[in-house]
Amino acid sequence: MQTLLALNWKMNKTPTEARSWAEELTTKYAPAEGVDLAVLAPALDLSALAANLPAGIAFGGQDVSAHESGAYTGEISAAMLKDAGASCVVVGHSERREYHDESDADVAAKARQAQANGLLPIVCVGENLDVRERGEHVPQTLAQLRGSLEGVGADVVVAYEPVWAIGTGKTATADDAEELAAAIRGALREQYGARAEGIRVLYGGSVKPENIAEICGKPNVNGALVGGASLKVPDVLGMLDALR
Repeated sequence: MQTLLALNWKMNKTPTEARSWAEELTTKYAPAEGVDLAVLAPALDLSALAANLPAGIAFGGQDVSAHESGAYTGEISAAMLKDAGASCVVVGHSERREYHDESDADVAAKARQAQANGLLPIVCVGENLDVRERGEHVPQTLAQLRGSLEGVGADVVVAYEPVWAIGTGKTATADDAEELAAAIRGALREQYGARAEGIRVLYGGSVKPENIAEICGKPNVNGALVGGASLKVPDVLGMLDALR
């Protein structure tokens, strides 16, 4: 299975900055065998990425509407992302769940829309610090996963992101990541049977060049969803080198 390095820019980079980033990457990028690279960018940046990313690097959105089209001012449909050249989209990121009150049902609806329009949904799940401290992180995360995959096909990526480790500098240990990734794999087998073996499970939360190899070296961790370290090309190249 190919490792997936998914770069989540969050609300960073203007289209001009996105073009400069892609141009810099183009001058220095060498594919890493066994590693897929995808850039998850603000919708306004997608045209700049389409025109300037090196061949073979995918890009996608950070959110998508649960609706096909219609009177939903400000939302972006899966068909729009697909037409812009996107191949994937993040749904259910913890920031969307917290700041926009997205439920598991909302996330599942968005994932279904993505799949219906030929996009690969990257479905995010993970626990808050208080849940982990109570020792309830596994059942809570699996319940969130099941709700977020209701009616969703097996053509999906799951990203485990402990909320307490996102942008805080705190990182779950590689063993912590494997514990949840293995539990997620088990839940995927229950839902999808043998097809679960082909579903990539990512870890997200303060991933950087110094720790990515250890985390992704675990048997059930098939890549990383990277935030802050995705913004600078040298950091991205460092992560790719660590995964070679």
